[in-house]
This record gives sequence, C-alpha cells and structure tokens, in this order.
Amino acid sequence: MKLNNTITDVRGVEVGHAQDNEALTGCTVVLCRKGAVAGVDVRGGAPGTRETDLLDPVNLVEKVHAVVLSGGSAFGLDAASGVMKYLEENRIGFNTGAAKVPIVPSAILYDLNIGRADVRPDSAMGYRAASSASSSAPAEGNVGVGTGASVGKMFGSSLATKSGVGTASMNVGGGVIVGALVAVNAWGDVVDPTTNEIVAGLRSGRVGPLRVGGKGYFADTLAMLKKPVGRALLGFATRANTVIGVVATNARLTKAGATKVAQMAHDGIARAIRPAHTLLDGDTLFALSTGARKADVTTVGAFAAEAVVQAILRAVRSAEAAGGLPGAK
Repeated sequence: MKLNNTITDVRGVEVGHAQDNEALTGCTVVLCRKGAVAGVDVRGGAPGTRETDLLDPVNLVEKVHAVVLSGGSAFGLDAASGVMKYLEENRIGFNTGAAKVPIVPSAILYDLNIGRADVRPDSAMGYRAASSASSSAPAEGNVGVGTGASVGKMFGSSLATKSGVGTASMNVGGGVIVGALVAVNAWGDVVDPTTNEIVAGLRSGRVGPLRVGGKGYFADTLAMLKKPVGRALLGFATRANTVIGVVATNARLTKAGATKVAQMAHDGIARAIRPAHTLLDGDTLFALSTGARKADVTTVGAFAAEAVVQAILRAVRSAEAAGGLPGAK
C-alpha cells in the first residue's frame, strides 16, 4: 500500500478544512462515517473541550463519528454543531431509536489575538468543513484549525512565529497504519528532536538578513525562563495557546486501548515542543481506531508519538507568514 504520509492513509478517516482567511481562524474535521472507537487524553492546564467525558472507557458509547479541532477559543466549540447537522443529514450517528445522534467530540485552541477577535468558527463553518471532508491528502499549514495558529508566545504575539496544522503517517508492520493530524499553537518552541534545533518559536527580535530558523533568530523559551526578565514576565504570559490533534489507526482497539494510545501520543508533543503541557496550554489529543488489524497497544502508541512529532514539524514548516508573523515556508 502506497502511503501519502497523512492521517487519511488510515482507512475510514476523512479530513475537511474550513477557514476565514481575513479573520485568520478556522476549523478542521476528522470524519469517520462508519464510526471509530475513540479515546482522549488532556495534558495541558487550560483546555477547552466538548464531549470528552463520553470517551471514558467506563461510559456507554463505543464510537464517535467525527472529531472537530477548532480555533476561536471556547466560541469555536460551536463548530461541532454544524458537523452534527451534516452527519444527521447523512443519517450518521448513534441509534437511540428515536433518532440517530452523531457523536462529535471537540477541542479548541486560542487564536483571537491574531486576525479578528470578533469572528470565530461557528456552526456554518463546521458544516462547510464536514461537507468538504475526503480521504485525499489534506492541505497543511495555514488552513482549517491552523489558520490562526502560532508558537513561541512567552512575550505575547509580537515575537511569535506563525504555525499551522500538519499531518503524517507510517506503516508499522503487518499492514497496521498509524497517522496523526496536529494543530500547533504552543506557548513554547517547536524543536526538531533529531537535531535539537528550534524550527519555530520565540524570536530574538534581531533585525537584518536573518532567515527564519537561522542562527540567532530564536531566543529559546527555556533559556529565557532562566533569566530574570523571563521569570518576571511569566505571570503576564499570554494564555493564547494549546496543541490539539488526532491520532488514528486501522488497528483494532478497545476504548481503554484508544485512551492509552492517546496518552502515549502526548510523548510526541513533549519531544517536539519545549516546554510542553504547561498551565498556559490546553494540550489535548484524541485517538481513533477504525479497523480490525491485530496490533498491541504498546506498538500503536509508540508510533503514534512518532507520527505526532512529524505532524508537528510539518505544521510549522508548512506555515506561511500571516497576521504580521513570519512563517518558515
């Protein structure tokens, strides 16, 4: 099987984006028309979510029909209503007898400090994203939930770097595919773990013929935390952050197994973002199982973390300049 190195390599997974390029906000839908066993893990200290309690392994419903990743802070949770409308129109949902109720968990990131704060993803935008969903390789960078994403916000947005949404996948053997799609809106810096170099994050503010990522371009958030100025301003640090995403596999998982995969996938965030899971982030990852391939949870979770790393790096490397912020692309 030839892979396109995106989450849609996992059979049964579709992705759709919708955004407002003027307001610099948007949403992304990961659609599973036949349903997917799901789990979730929230690690950040400032999350914004919907329907995550349903994914606890002790609760009733086994499968979800979509996951919505949205900008707009808590306002963006409204995008899930539009996805539910689309799914209901297509007779997709949990059969309660009286109606089919689509199960659509959601997580949001904060992008109100870039573009227009009074325009956020709503039900209509969620419907458009769901309507556009397909199994083709999804666009990356400044699209969907990544439209207003940025990283390196220790000193606010003025020295941040534009980020976006990225995706990756891999064949882990035995026909088992693991993929990830991540929207990167971190407070900290994005680091390539193979080189330990910062590829996007807090800029030093130096001017001149410096290219994005060039020597001296980034200030290094961890280094700044050691300095008096960094510690002094930490209490005023922006809450405009959060990394959210979905990992998916065609391996057969229980809800408990999917939850463990979501937990292990967070290791990818910790490897590629420095620092990760702070009180200023709402880092949340969902895990979806769409297939019946045999695989152990440990293997799937280990490679889910690897896919998350690659998706994060692609998110920032695909990002274009926007909202006054430079982008690596």
